[in-house]
Amino acid sequence: MRGRWAAWVGLLLIAIGVMLVIVGWLRTSAAVPSPPATPVPPTPEPLVPTRTPTPPAGWASASPVAEAGFPAPAGPVPQNTASPSATCPPAASTSTPSANITPGPARATGGLLFRGLPRWGVGVAEGPISRYNIQPLRLGWYLDWRARPEPPRPGGIEYVQMVRLKGGKLQPDAQTIAAIAQANPGSLWLVSNEPDVKWQDNVEPAVYARLYHEAYTSIKAADPSAVVAAGGISQPTPLRLCYLDAVLAAYREQFGVEMPADAWHVHNFILREERGSWGVDIPLGPPDDRGMLYEIDDCDNLEIFRRQVWDFRRWMAAHGFQDRPLIVSEYGIPMPEDYGFPPERVIRFLQGTFEFFLTAADPSLGYPADGYRLVQRWCWYSLDAPDASYPQGRLFNPQTGAMTEVGEGWEEMVALFYR
Repeated sequence: MRGRWAAWVGLLLIAIGVMLVIVGWLRTSAAVPSPPATPVPPTPEPLVPTRTPTPPAGWASASPVAEAGFPAPAGPVPQNTASPSATCPPAASTSTPSANITPGPARATGGLLFRGLPRWGVGVAEGPISRYNIQPLRLGWYLDWRARPEPPRPGGIEYVQMVRLKGGKLQPDAQTIAAIAQANPGSLWLVSNEPDVKWQDNVEPAVYARLYHEAYTSIKAADPSAVVAAGGISQPTPLRLCYLDAVLAAYREQFGVEMPADAWHVHNFILREERGSWGVDIPLGPPDDRGMLYEIDDCDNLEIFRRQVWDFRRWMAAHGFQDRPLIVSEYGIPMPEDYGFPPERVIRFLQGTFEFFLTAADPSLGYPADGYRLVQRWCWYSLDAPDASYPQGRLFNPQTGAMTEVGEGWEEMVALFYR
């Protein structure tokens, strides 16, 4: 009996010891603070691939601006590599009818101006625009992706207002939009900045239609003379023209009439369309997983650039909008120099786009009130992008205020127009 009792006492002491060890361990753990959680960085825009490719074999730097005209990179037009889709079929024609492009830069003609101002403008990423000596750029207008009641207008250049749709609501709201419109009669208003891109405005076609109606009616009620431009897609590819088709259909369904638009505006980048890949991904709405599978080196392909503008003008004509102005409200080179895009190559692309914009015309597609030109105004990205926001094409360094090499190329180019 005494042996059993001793055994039980021993087991009890062991149990107490184990409990004391556990309690002590718990107290020690509580006394030692846990290391702070590492903050999760925001997801970067996958516009540019994360790897750093080497320039393609045989690539050489372009020459600077030449007196004889604008050099343009040659190369075949890439085929439409979009996946077959019942909802977004490839465009019926992808050829570029170059016969309708007047050769040579437009000089000493009315072709440089639209409504009394130079056709070209810039996007101001940092600003203010008054910080920089913009006189050598001979700008006609600028935007900063906002709507402002009292925007700076140095040298009398035009400020273009913009309404954003991010988060499925108007930014600014309808009341503020109306107040700005009333204070700035006759302004050009661009509705949306890349509604087809998930890290920009990113709205479904039906939401775009509803918000566009709200913005359009607010602006026109406050200022009947305002010019309201619809669109804002990142690039006019078949997939994104399908998105706009859905916008028009949604507007018709919601309001019982065709969508009104005084003008249309588009961006004209050349970026990959593939779900989860680099580039501009896939817009909300279409079920497709792929569109145009552009590569990095296509970013400055002038044949693709021209073709996309022609395709959008075809789209406008097919939907009854030939008699409206077309504004290319953003374009440029987002790829960095170590991806094969040094300043000389960016300048060369810039020159080629200006020649195209100034000269491309077609009586069956262009704007009748502007000599049937395809494009009435265009906006380069950017005046002063910071280092973290695709700075390769900037004309001024926002840290120093000095003009960049690309800015100097721009200055030399536009000076030729006025000789």
